[in-house]
Amino acid sequence: MVSSDRALFRAAALSLPLIFLGSHSALSQDAKSSDNQWIITLGGSVEYGPSYEGSKHLSFSGMPSFDFRRFGGAPEYSAPDDNIDYGLFDIGGIEIGSVVGLRGGRSAFDDSELQGLHSIQWNLDAGVFAQYWPIEDRLRVRAEMRKALWGGDGLLADLYLDWFQPLGDRWLLSAGPRLSLADSTYMRNNFGVSATGAASNGRVDAFGASGGVKSMGFTAAATYTLSPAWSVQVYDKYSRLMGDAADSPITSKIGSADQNVIGFALNHSFQIGF
Repeated sequence: MVSSDRALFRAAALSLPLIFLGSHSALSQDAKSSDNQWIITLGGSVEYGPSYEGSKHLSFSGMPSFDFRRFGGAPEYSAPDDNIDYGLFDIGGIEIGSVVGLRGGRSAFDDSELQGLHSIQWNLDAGVFAQYWPIEDRLRVRAEMRKALWGGDGLLADLYLDWFQPLGDRWLLSAGPRLSLADSTYMRNNFGVSATGAASNGRVDAFGASGGVKSMGFTAAATYTLSPAWSVQVYDKYSRLMGDAADSPITSKIGSADQNVIGFALNHSFQIGF
């Protein structure tokens, strides 16, 4: 992501929840259920982690979040690395629906050692998700498959396994392993180095990246409910790049295969009618 795009996105990500918080009333505990009443949850998080995928340099960034459900419906547990989704149907307890996410970018602004290598613009992706609860409200299995909406950045598939553990009425802990796969288009764009780029950079050799397992990791989070309308969350997302993502000189010579993100999120829920 070039510097101007990066600054613009971070500002928008951090300001989006505040705009909505100021324009809608807070969640009412006494409101009556209605078919046209919804509970909207808006949030914003601040993260400290790699400046780009494979980077050893750390920086701050912001990320918005959004969720909605019919009034009276119980909120569903989720992990901090879930992308924004909407369930469309249920088949034998397996929920299937649409999902959208965000892909970060990369340029020499993030790391001077990337000079001469191609930049990657931030991108939106969209696709499908499926999840199943072998143990209701405790153990969840989830999969997401997302394709970049522009720029030909390729296909990603993420697999999640999470355990959710409430502690009293206010605390919720969650943790579980992660597995991420990518097609050859994604891997070439993010970890491949052309002969021209290698010659221009002078620090790395040409490298052809193929699709396969991109990373394995673990995510843990602790959520505290301040009130029916407000909650805060702290989380940690660790991943280890694998295969060609780890072997790429962008990772092995310039960056690091170990990727860790620490985050803090604030969420606000309110009722809205249509």
